[in-house]
Amino acid sequence: MDELTIQTLIKAQYSGALDQSSTYINLVMQTVAVLVGGIVMWRASNAIHRKKQKERQQNNYFETPYSRHWRKK
Repeated sequence: MDELTIQTLIKAQYSGALDQSSTYINLVMQTVAVLVGGIVMWRASNAIHRKKQKERQQNNYFETPYSRHWRKK
């Protein structure tokens, strides 16, 4: 078997035999797309959750005079 040395790797890189930049660029693009998509989905979910929370009725079961006074501060 051919022994893989640093010199042969350098020669292969500069001769064009090890051109994997398109693979790495594709991987980076996919990573960025997943990251951006996840952030967009997270923000949309958060906005929907806030909207639903505003529409809910407040339950007064656990309210006490102390808690009402404490929240105003």
